[in-house]
Amino acid sequence: MQRPRGFTLIEVMITIAIIAILAAVAIPSYSEYVRRGRITEAVSVLSGMRVKMEQFFQDNRTYAGACVAGTVAPPPTNTVSFNYACSGLTATTYLITATGQNTMTGFAYTIDQSNARVTTGLPAGWTGLSSNCWVLKRDGSC
Repeated sequence: MQRPRGFTLIEVMITIAIIAILAAVAIPSYSEYVRRGRITEAVSVLSGMRVKMEQFFQDNRTYAGACVAGTVAPPPTNTVSFNYACSGLTATTYLITATGQNTMTGFAYTIDQSNARVTTGLPAGWTGLSSNCWVLKRDGSC
């Protein structure tokens, strides 16, 4: 008599259960990893804009008129994850804001002329609104 070949229903169900458990752990971890990568994009654009604003100030002795196309400090380009805005442009002050959109809704970061890096908004589940650093991780660390 020949032995039947193939898998039993119970073997297939156990395999599916194992895959489901692994996916339940891996997918949230991967999503969090991608989100942290997008935060890095925002803070690097803000840091780059600060350098450009200081260069504009060195050339013109004022921040007024910066964040205009054709200058050393053009307005930051919006991305899929963040909208950027310059505001409060006076002779001695500026504020650049990155506001999250799409999957990054809830995040808001700013930088100003004194290099104050402020986290002004975080989505639910994130902690650590900070007035002295940009929150980069869910636990509130900078």
